[in-house]
Amino acid sequence: MTKFATRNAIFLGILYLLLGLFLQPVFADEEIRYTKYNIHTQSKDAKISKASYANYTNPGQGHEIVPAGSEILITDKSRKSFTFTYNNGSKKVIYEFHKKRMGMSLDEYLDKITSAEPTSHTGLSKEDKKGIAEGKAYKGMSREGVLVALGYPATHRTPSLDSTSWTYWTNRFGTIVVVFDTQGLVSEVRD
Repeated sequence: MTKFATRNAIFLGILYLLLGLFLQPVFADEEIRYTKYNIHTQSKDAKISKASYANYTNPGQGHEIVPAGSEILITDKSRKSFTFTYNNGSKKVIYEFHKKRMGMSLDEYLDKITSAEPTSHTGLSKEDKKGIAEGKAYKGMSREGVLVALGYPATHRTPSLDSTSWTYWTNRFGTIVVVFDTQGLVSEVRD
């Protein structure tokens, strides 16, 4: 082998290696997970829904809730979203994500809102169960009940779950603020 051929072979080997590193999909395998919290979605047609890290808790027409404890199949991940199916693959959700606003990676966020095993929310109050079933926050609900009902709050508006109030987006333009008393129960829900 000549020096030129050896250099070309090395160059091509390095090029293939680099291309392989950069062209790999962010997420190669499908993964079954379980929702820890309700996921609020909006659909313009019955086939594909959209959801957001901002938890649009009342986005308007086409609002559907993927209930806490649902089995989902994550089929795709990128820097700004992940896609999953549920209801035996009959429904698809594209879930937008914003790393800078959430202050965590997509995988960290997925670990916050989903789990590898089904979760249990036993011991919740009647108020919590009502709010979870309706996807709403009501006076008297616990912090855990609000998390399950409305989802994990966007950290750019609620930097800590220890805060006395959590802000949720109702849609792209409006918010609600859930205020907790010293016992950790909802004392007020402000529009």
